[in-house]
Amino acid sequence: MTLTNTLTQPSTINPAERDERLERAATAWHERITTNPSTAHLTYRVTGTGVGSVATAITAGRHEFLIDEREALAGDDEAASPVEFALGAVISCQIVVYRLYAKALGIPFDDITVVAEGDLDARRLFGIDETVRAGFNAVRLSVTLTGPETSERYNELRDAVDAHCPVLDLFANPTPVTVSVTAREAS
Repeated sequence: MTLTNTLTQPSTINPAERDERLERAATAWHERITTNPSTAHLTYRVTGTGVGSVATAITAGRHEFLIDEREALAGDDEAASPVEFALGAVISCQIVVYRLYAKALGIPFDDITVVAEGDLDARRLFGIDETVRAGFNAVRLSVTLTGPETSERYNELRDAVDAHCPVLDLFANPTPVTVSVTAREAS
């Protein structure tokens, strides 16, 4: 497995091509789910293996990437940290859903930039204070849309996106999680 930190940009498409892709995907999913509602239920599987000091090699379908920690947290600082990837996940999901709902609601924009900040109290991580939350105690998203619409229309779009963004939902609402551990003898 070769892991890289090189950012590969998707091919550049013009707004008309993007709109066509969004429309085609939305129509296909709508027809698929209307015909057979059980097809709306998706299961994603991602695998991670410990590498280096505290890094993780992740495989998600045909994609492979590295998650690490800064040296101050015993990492090799070869990639973004798990919490940075979590913030990146909510950013990327927001951008996808903004584009999808902009098309669906007829609220166009030219460019989108999202900045995420998360506040984490490391005392729980290091076993110093078991009363504080281990994860983020606050997350802030700042979305900048450039385009022809008014702030009111973009706030209408924001409301639709926030109601339909799967990763934002993970941050905003409790999600049942089960953890199992399998012990194997070392070879």
